[in-house]
Amino acid sequence: MTRPVERPPLLDGRVPPAPDWYHTTIAEAPERGTIPVHGVDIELLTWGEVGAPVLLFLHGKGAHADWWSFIAPFFSRRFRVAAISWSGMGRSGWREAYPEALLAEEALAALEHAGAFESSVRPLVVAHSYGCLMAAELASLVGDRLRAAVLIDPAIYSVETVELRRQRWGAVERKPSRIYATMEEALARYRFSPWQPCENLYLADYIARRSLTYVDDASGTGWRWCFDPRHWSPDRQNAIHELPRDAGVPFTIILGSNSALYRPQDVDYIARTRPPGTALVTIPEAAHHVMVDQPIALVSALRTIFAGLPAR
Repeated sequence: MTRPVERPPLLDGRVPPAPDWYHTTIAEAPERGTIPVHGVDIELLTWGEVGAPVLLFLHGKGAHADWWSFIAPFFSRRFRVAAISWSGMGRSGWREAYPEALLAEEALAALEHAGAFESSVRPLVVAHSYGCLMAAELASLVGDRLRAAVLIDPAIYSVETVELRRQRWGAVERKPSRIYATMEEALARYRFSPWQPCENLYLADYIARRSLTYVDDASGTGWRWCFDPRHWSPDRQNAIHELPRDAGVPFTIILGSNSALYRPQDVDYIARTRPPGTALVTIPEAAHHVMVDQPIALVSALRTIFAGLPAR
């Protein structure tokens, strides 16, 4: 049996130095609250003026709403920006099960709470990785009420790749979340999934600190990661085989040029099966976590995409 490769730690507990743009952006703190969806409180962050057109950000698996906190303020002058944490992740409550259709209802609830359907301009949705599954589901539900959906490194695979991933991940034992005595000890264990190097350690540190919560209960005392391990059960290695072609919403796909998520044939598959009119954009020198690797390039790409959208 092949033993997993032990990667060197990204973080050592000290806050890394960061550029001015980061400090300026993070200083624009979001409004923090929750919205109830089917009996569970869903974490909701919002920026910008109430009544402005809505832009909703959706994060990937094992992540949380604050993955967008250094991206969202770039758009808050023009939009009412919102980001949620899926149930079982971030500061949202946990469920017994996490079907994608139910998570899509969490995204829809966030749009409604932000006033997306009260504006004369239809809302935009930007999703990353696993969040793209719910964005596609949302497009199937209310695509005719959306202006556009942008999918960043989406989990779109051929049937063959899905089966390979199922064989790989189905053999991985998922254990209850470990509790660490100190935050520093937990931070030293932080890794991106899929693994990738990171030059912008200040962003990794920001995300990692907000991925932890302090517990003092029957499970123990200390720091644990903010996600429900049941999201990683073997029957949940989900993917989009093809984007819906009759959703009534235009898609744009953004890929990281160095993403470990895909084999070369997967990129070809995405290009072949995308709905007509779907643009395919590549961010150079970005791995799977595009907003961490190339945050400014991602902001520029999104601004360009939004500027080119027809009025809806």
